[in-house]
Amino acid sequence: MDLLAYLLITIALIFMALGVIGLFRFKDFYSRILISAKIETVGFLTIMIGFTILSGLSYAAMKILLITLMVMITNPLSTHAIARSAFLSGYPINQESRR
Repeated sequence: MDLLAYLLITIALIFMALGVIGLFRFKDFYSRILISAKIETVGFLTIMIGFTILSGLSYAAMKILLITLMVMITNPLSTHAIARSAFLSGYPINQESRR
């Protein structure tokens, strides 16, 4: 089980590193915020599943699952609020990124 946990954590770290590198390829704010939310959500979820497996069936695993639940609820909401406020304040959408 430890091998599976370490494998999940390693996959998450690789995914996040490649996502950050790919993040710099996008030119406008809205594409970058979308990709950063996906990187954070998938990477965080995978890392936390790995930590839950490492800690076993314990009080620490329950805490990890509660933290994961809170992040899974608040991350999309905060990303949406940031993107919506940028849109409503008139932040322009780069026309070159639509091609």
